[in-house]
Amino acid sequence: MTDLHSEKVLLQPNRPVGIVGYGAYVPQYRLPSTEVSRIWTGKPTVVSVKEKAVAGLDEDVITMSIEAARNALARAGIPVEALRAVWVGSESHPYAVKPSGTLVAEAIGASTHINSGDWEFACKAGTEAFVAAMGLVGSGMGDYALAIGMDTAQGRPGDALEYTAASGGAAYIIGPAGESLAAIEAAFSYVTDTPDFWRRAGQTYPSHGQRFTGEPAYFKHITEAGTRLMTELGVTASDFTYAVFHQPNTKFPQRVAGMLGFTPEQIKPGLLAPVIGNTYAGSALIGLTATLDIANPGDRILMVSFGSGAGSDAIALRVTDAIGERRGRALSTADYINRRIEIDYATYVRFRGKLEM
Repeated sequence: MTDLHSEKVLLQPNRPVGIVGYGAYVPQYRLPSTEVSRIWTGKPTVVSVKEKAVAGLDEDVITMSIEAARNALARAGIPVEALRAVWVGSESHPYAVKPSGTLVAEAIGASTHINSGDWEFACKAGTEAFVAAMGLVGSGMGDYALAIGMDTAQGRPGDALEYTAASGGAAYIIGPAGESLAAIEAAFSYVTDTPDFWRRAGQTYPSHGQRFTGEPAYFKHITEAGTRLMTELGVTASDFTYAVFHQPNTKFPQRVAGMLGFTPEQIKPGLLAPVIGNTYAGSALIGLTATLDIANPGDRILMVSFGSGAGSDAIALRVTDAIGERRGRALSTADYINRRIEIDYATYVRFRGKLEM
């Protein structure tokens, strides 16, 4: 049996890579949590997630991915024809049989001779695409790859998920480290068969193992991935300026940050769950966009995703001198968050197609 501690476990391409462009997208519509509780409990109860972002009638994973991808291209400053892959990670693709990636690629004007497709791994589908982009660029098969994490998540009416299941996400262009605004130091992935959250084919809404989603799922996988990455790199939480974790709610990322030795100040810039909810495949990735929006050259960032089923991708980055000029080329994540239209529960039901006609 192979000794895990004696083999190379870090994901580090032979050719150094990094983020050359990034972009976020958050729909403008917001459903307050008090509106959900008003309908299902009869009183407007305040919870830690104050409101969530809701996709409009004309929005889905594809349209939102196009917007985020255009922002990433603007920051990268590369011709779209230079992309060698366009990958979309999501658990709410509009089609059961038809890729989102090809539509996104054509809409942004990418070449037809690229690799394109969709990724699935619950909430870490976006970081799966991100790690794959590291591999493609790191191998020299192409100079640039676009990885997107985007969702229009839904919870069963009245379920606890309805307070948090939100819409939005982020796009990243991975390229040579020398051109990057944030160089990727290494990644580490940890996966097991832990059935904490699932949706079988044909089912409209997901099911979840309630408290089982915490200890053996979320906390186990994030701490394993985060701890192992830091151990292999010979660093601790104090060596990082910021950290970003998957955000199914407000409490989980705060607790896991403490377990790994991070302070509330280190995770504050990327903690978006209270104001936009859980964007599933885009959760950790959009938290990273908000962090990059305020980071300085030399800052180190740890991002750890989580996907039910279950697994985590931990990624360590170091911000470069290019960050200051690049981020001003597109709307910031805060710009999207501040662009807000409050809706009531009935409008939410209409927008998200919760009535079967």
